[in-house]
Amino acid sequence: QVQLAESGGGLVQVGGSLRLSCKASKSISSGNARGWYRQAPGKQRELVALIWGDDGDVRYADSVKGRFTISRDIAKNTVYLQMNSLRPEDTAVYRCYVVFESYPFWGQGTQVTVSS
Repeated sequence: QVQLAESGGGLVQVGGSLRLSCKASKSISSGNARGWYRQAPGKQRELVALIWGDDGDVRYADSVKGRFTISRDIAKNTVYLQMNSLRPEDTAVYRCYVVFESYPFWGQGTQVTVSS
């Protein structure tokens, strides 16, 4: 029902920054949750950041708190993840998701590689 197009991944040096974008094919209400997950080789998928509600409440994984910022542009159907002070352990495939009609929809994933 909803397709999510991610962009912004790539190769960056330690301490660098990237901004990921994820645009939905349908309009998503402000009250609906939007988030980013990541999965590194041999690791379980983990929640990175979440934003929800009319007030834009946010939550972050402890490992990224203070370095990453999730944001959204409701009019553009887009959610962003600003990643600063990147570390090698941030290397993973990042996937965005949105909740639509009470069901989560996932992006195809974008690779982030942080070189040491």
